[in-house]
Amino acid sequence: MSSPIDPIVDPYGYLGMTRNPDGSITRKLECVPTVPASYKPDPNPFPVLTKYIPINLEKKTWARLYIPETEFSSVPTKKLPLIIYYHAGGFIQGSAASLLFQNLCFQIADQIPAVIVSVEHRLAPEHRLPAAYDDGMEALHWIKTTKDEWLTDYADLSKCFLMGTSSGGNIVYHVGLRAVECVDDLAPLKIQGLIFHQPFFGGTQRTDSEVRLRNDKVIPPLVTDVMWELGLPVGVDRDHEYCNPMVGIKSKVLMKVKDQGWRLLVTGCDGDPLVDRQIEFTRMLKDKGLNVISEFIDEGCHGYEFFKAEIFCDVVKNFVLSM
Repeated sequence: MSSPIDPIVDPYGYLGMTRNPDGSITRKLECVPTVPASYKPDPNPFPVLTKYIPINLEKKTWARLYIPETEFSSVPTKKLPLIIYYHAGGFIQGSAASLLFQNLCFQIADQIPAVIVSVEHRLAPEHRLPAAYDDGMEALHWIKTTKDEWLTDYADLSKCFLMGTSSGGNIVYHVGLRAVECVDDLAPLKIQGLIFHQPFFGGTQRTDSEVRLRNDKVIPPLVTDVMWELGLPVGVDRDHEYCNPMVGIKSKVLMKVKDQGWRLLVTGCDGDPLVDRQIEFTRMLKDKGLNVISEFIDEGCHGYEFFKAEIFCDVVKNFVLSM
């Protein structure tokens, strides 16, 4: 995300929107440019093919599929891991068609290599949570039944990973908790792991990192306040379970995650105002006995993967291929 507007002075303007008297918003500009599925970087260092597939026409949800171009050069002898990706945007902006997320998916699909399904979900406040979770779960059921040849011929549905950036990491957590309750119903799709990259969580009390980085120019607490105000169900505060995973911890469901043998990866950096919440989240998962790998770097900012993509892709590659 880039904007000439200071997020501390005008968080709504920074997000490219205005708040209307009735509580709705008007998006004035697209902070993150979008591109068609046919888009290719020039020059293109990543030989990856993409295409658009509708999921639910009534909800206007869809997916963008990615597959390494080399897979089409010969008859496949071994299927690739499947990564289901949920994009960032604080639940209120962004798209699976956003240039930032497309470039990231290009690189991950090429370097692992893997088949990626990037999911387009409905945005708040027009569709408040749990709409994004509902759409994320519907995508799993679509994948298990689709006859699309990119998935049937090239993706190993038994080696599936859910991955999300920021609010997408939040979606991974809540979709994962739903999915583990119906693993038999999702077959032949079999989840092996969850990847939380700088997951977006909150709470009513500011953490030390939120206070320390209150003037952060990427995602200061004043901006996350707006995101939660618009994203959460009307009438709840930020100690709601959708926002704060430390409230009403679902121990029984997490034990099912452990019993399924899912591996979890949590990544973040010290320059992110959300880092204390991410570390607390990681500690909670480890305390529940889950198989958790944590990778936190000492520098960077929220969204550092867009500037240090190789570092992030290496971490994801090692995680996916280490099973």
